[in-house]
Amino acid sequence: MRLAALSRWYETEPVPPMPGAPRYVNGVARLEGTAPDPAALLAALQRLEEGAGRQRPYPNAPRTLDLDIVAVDAVLRTAPDPVLPHPRAHLRRFVLEPLRDVAPGWVHPRLGTTVEALLAALPAGDLPVPIGG
Repeated sequence: MRLAALSRWYETEPVPPMPGAPRYVNGVARLEGTAPDPAALLAALQRLEEGAGRQRPYPNAPRTLDLDIVAVDAVLRTAPDPVLPHPRAHLRRFVLEPLRDVAPGWVHPRLGTTVEALLAALPAGDLPVPIGG
């Protein structure tokens, strides 16, 4: 696999909100080439997180690095991990804004909805702020 595109970086509030927690930095990378088994890819991403010092003391704890698989082509997968596409990606502006940067024509494989339509359906809420313009 190779890096085909990298979104701008966006600063956002943590989701769910955590009073006193620092803002997060989010981005999306689009990879091309032959994808490994999704479970093997997730395991490799988790090793990278651990190498960056990530600890998992409780769900949604602040973290040094959080790597997720949003989708693998049009693959639909319910079990085992990872669920594909990511089960909450369509509800998260902090995922969809950078996803639009690297894949503006992306269509959610389960919902059949474009990234633009998914963004339009979200409440305004806390808008991701592009870092560096």
